[in-house]
Amino acid sequence: MCKVMWKPGTFLYPIPAVLVTSGTMEKSNIMTVAWTGIINTNPAIVYISVRPERYSYQLIEENKEFVINLTTEKLAFATDWCGVKSGKQFDKFGEMKLTKEKANFVKCPMIKESPVSVECKVIEEKSYGSHTQFVAEVLAIHADEKYIDEKGAFDISKCNLISYSNGGYYTQGKKLGKFGFSVQKKKKL
Repeated sequence: MCKVMWKPGTFLYPIPAVLVTSGTMEKSNIMTVAWTGIINTNPAIVYISVRPERYSYQLIEENKEFVINLTTEKLAFATDWCGVKSGKQFDKFGEMKLTKEKANFVKCPMIKESPVSVECKVIEEKSYGSHTQFVAEVLAIHADEKYIDEKGAFDISKCNLISYSNGGYYTQGKKLGKFGFSVQKKKKL
């Protein structure tokens, strides 16, 4: 098998497709973001990268906060729609029949239909050209109790999270093992 070389680009896939809410409960917006990830564990720090021409960019700049809402197969249409329509022209919560839910530490709403909502406070921002990266401290994580297993852990297999890859949305696959399973000692019988 031979690999084909392409010019430099964004081909680190799959990545989460999330709905980012910003603004306030009264003046809010939802935008789809695929450029997101984890930066640090303790303290918990994440990032989103946003084009300055996006309506949400202004709201995040103004309030220095946002909520990352994970998306599911049931939210795939809303995830796509919120990524191609502007909050300047549409009330995305109303159009997609999504429910605003009050957050504990930020003014912007969470999306009730999302299995996990992550409240974030911007601590740094840097422009890299086409996008500005908003680095944020995680203030709280809200997980829908219907996705919590009997041990109190979030069961990702119950919610059909989606990811983005090379222009498409995909559901998550089956579990292959847990972290460290390749070196785990076998149980004695």
